[in-house]
Amino acid sequence: MNTTRPEPTTPDPAPAAADAGRIVLLTTSHRVAPGLLSWPAWQALRAADRVLCADGAHPQLPYLREAGTAVDEAAPTAEELVDACAGGRTVVVVAAGEGEPALTDGLARLAGSGRVRMPELELLPASYDLPGARLLDLVQVMDRIRAECPWSSRQTHRGLAKYGIEEAYELVEAIEEGDRDELREELGDVLLQVVFHARIAEEDPEAPFSIDDVAGGIVAKLIHRHPHVFGDETASTPEEVKEHWLRTKAVEKRRESVTDGIPLAQPGLALAAKLASRVRTAGLGVPLPQAPGIGYELLALAARAEAEGVDPEAALRAAARAYRDAVRAAEGVAK
Repeated sequence: MNTTRPEPTTPDPAPAAADAGRIVLLTTSHRVAPGLLSWPAWQALRAADRVLCADGAHPQLPYLREAGTAVDEAAPTAEELVDACAGGRTVVVVAAGEGEPALTDGLARLAGSGRVRMPELELLPASYDLPGARLLDLVQVMDRIRAECPWSSRQTHRGLAKYGIEEAYELVEAIEEGDRDELREELGDVLLQVVFHARIAEEDPEAPFSIDDVAGGIVAKLIHRHPHVFGDETASTPEEVKEHWLRTKAVEKRRESVTDGIPLAQPGLALAAKLASRVRTAGLGVPLPQAPGIGYELLALAARAEAEGVDPEAALRAAARAYRDAVRAAEGVAK
């Protein structure tokens, strides 16, 4: 009987990581036109042994196929995907809009088990959002709400007007209170009013316009009124900038009076200050009307505040808040 113990064998070294293959999770932004992918993304797609996509309606698929990239509509499990990479193969997964959480969670569990030789895993963004891209989401959401919400679908410009005023005042309050969280929220509420009105305007049977028309108009206006930025003129002080602005605005509007375009429905102090500002800027020597009554006294105070660079509305609101705080203190109510 042979009692010689066999020599212990040394386990074969684990194959190189490359032998386990490579998984590329390709993400794209729905805010970027389909087919506009980064060069590394196209390289990965062309070099892949297999390209998979679980969403047969993914907007990128027609463009990938047009470019000669074969895409299999499949939703493999993590185990199936790892097996597909065996032998050093590369599999690209074109992720859906929300990503592939089930797949990535499954891959994480496999890797954590230690029982499976995992492929190299790479997350490759194929397209990126540009600044302002979330505005496209807002337009899309507003479009759906307008179509499907029983309340929003019945709103009109006139019916929404009061909300525009309310949101503007709430924005001013957030600015004056110095609350950054409130400021961000109120800016969003004001932006919603713009997008909502633009969406309603699309349905006008006689003179429709869209949010793109609104944005295009303000872009053209800003460029035209900033010749010192986009043109050949120069401006080194805020006063010179304001001069450019007023001059180009006057040419655009072709107004007969410096008072043209001043909304008379705005709060009284703001109206008085705006009138005084227009008169002072135009160099008109028009004296304030003199008559008995608190209205004329307030007009004089507003004109004086404007001449001194003080916003009378803001000043009065600040004083009113101080008065409110004094009242609450007298009542024993905390701020």
